[in-house]
Amino acid sequence: MTNNNFVQFGLHPNIIKTLNNIGYVTPSPIQKKCIPYLLLRKDVLGIAQTGSGKTAAFILPLLNNLNPIIKTIQILILTPTRELTLQIAKATSDFAKFLHGINVLPLYGGQSYHIQLKGLRLKPQIIVATPGRLLDHINRKNINLSTICSLVLDEADEMLRMGFIEDVENILSTIPKGHQTALFSATMPYRIKNITKKFMNHPYEIKIKSNINTIPNINQSYWIVRGKKIDGLMRFLETENFDAVLVFVKTKNATLEISNILNNFGYNSAPLNGDMNQNIREQTLYNFKYSKLDILIATDIAARGLDVERINLVINYDIPTDAESYTHRIGRTGRAGRTGQALMFVDYREKRLLKNIERIMKVKIIEKQLPNTTLLSQKRLEKFLLKIYEYSTSYDLDQYKQILLTQPFKKFIDKDILSAILLKIAQGNRPLIIPPETYIPKKSHKYNINNKYQKKYKYNMILYSINIGKKDGVEVRHIVGVIINQILINSNDIGNIKLFDYYTTVELLKNNKDLIKDTKNIKILNKKITFKLIKNAKSYLKFHKNIYNK
Repeated sequence: MTNNNFVQFGLHPNIIKTLNNIGYVTPSPIQKKCIPYLLLRKDVLGIAQTGSGKTAAFILPLLNNLNPIIKTIQILILTPTRELTLQIAKATSDFAKFLHGINVLPLYGGQSYHIQLKGLRLKPQIIVATPGRLLDHINRKNINLSTICSLVLDEADEMLRMGFIEDVENILSTIPKGHQTALFSATMPYRIKNITKKFMNHPYEIKIKSNINTIPNINQSYWIVRGKKIDGLMRFLETENFDAVLVFVKTKNATLEISNILNNFGYNSAPLNGDMNQNIREQTLYNFKYSKLDILIATDIAARGLDVERINLVINYDIPTDAESYTHRIGRTGRAGRTGQALMFVDYREKRLLKNIERIMKVKIIEKQLPNTTLLSQKRLEKFLLKIYEYSTSYDLDQYKQILLTQPFKKFIDKDILSAILLKIAQGNRPLIIPPETYIPKKSHKYNINNKYQKKYKYNMILYSINIGKKDGVEVRHIVGVIINQILINSNDIGNIKLFDYYTTVELLKNNKDLIKDTKNIKILNKKITFKLIKNAKSYLKFHKNIYNK
């Protein structure tokens, strides 16, 4: 049998059996300090970060003290999010694998009441719940908390930040005194201190030093944003090697917009935010965990409790506001002894936040340059050659060889020309050879002080009309998104865009002519669009002279 250091605590043999089974043999610092006190049914106040092992620190001793014969609620665990609720419920069930007769029930918003009422009728001894849904069950008199022996408040500061603290206080007020309480929080705000004074009995305080600057398996870098963020994201995704990517954004709308753009571009991505139907959320997480999804666009709250080993790249599309959030985000990669990558997008105005993160973490984050068109072309060619190799080794190509011997193809005497034509057709809307980009320094803004185009820039522009306008509900952002993400024109090569009722005009640098020629099957707002060159642009612009306005 494995020498298990958890034996020293006097835990039930069947709990030790489970720990041996899953290879859990060495307690973390918080487990060493918490388990003895919780076994003695003392109140514990734990100040520790996410990822410190606190879940096992409270579950193991509480399971040890639970009486499986009694079919009433003995343990209540409150958490801020559905994800964390499900994670803790699963961990509890896993640790109780060889403890027969123990029933664990998660309660959270978004799941059917019918399912939860059915679960309550099975008389669970352990409830893991979010405050809002639990309070709802209490008000409906669906649940009786008078038999609770142990209460756990996990990530209390997060519950405060999310506005649940009043619900928590209302729940605590309904529970009779005399039970054991364990509260865990990364920080100790005033409202949380009040809860400890009001609802806890001389708690033993445990402080575990943050490991905020000890993340050795993660290579950290940042990119100073120039141009459009989405343009940069596309380039990094094309040139980075990854199994699974987690992209953090600030808003729910951003999760939807970015995921939609990525999917239109051929990536396999999905949003993860707090407004999603619970069934969809669970299916999304399942798909991400088991390689049916490659990229997840998430908000901080929605990603709480996310534990997927295959994540090897985290992109902070929107910079976190503090070092703790940054650590939580990038900690989603580099797990199970693997090496992870973390990339942060930093606007010029956000450099101060970057410096704060570096200072607090005591680490130098390396600046990364945006992949240029040469590297982009190289990566596309590598992927294309790999695809050719896979086809050559995995498919029977004899019937296609016979087609090449038929009369229509015999006209192409030069096999090199035929191969080049087929290669161009096969590349679709993602050209293998990308025109050199024209970089316009940000300070020039393409204008002089008189608000007119600089001559050099102006005479390198070509004007196009697109068959979509205001009446179709189109906005400038839709046009820009398609030009950058589907036609692959650099944002610096885009000039004025003017919306009219039934069409739109767009200025593009001359060196993008070939890319425009390949714009077949491009859609905006589900309408197929075409780019038409305006040959007599000078007279056209004279008529619409306001097109030159900034």
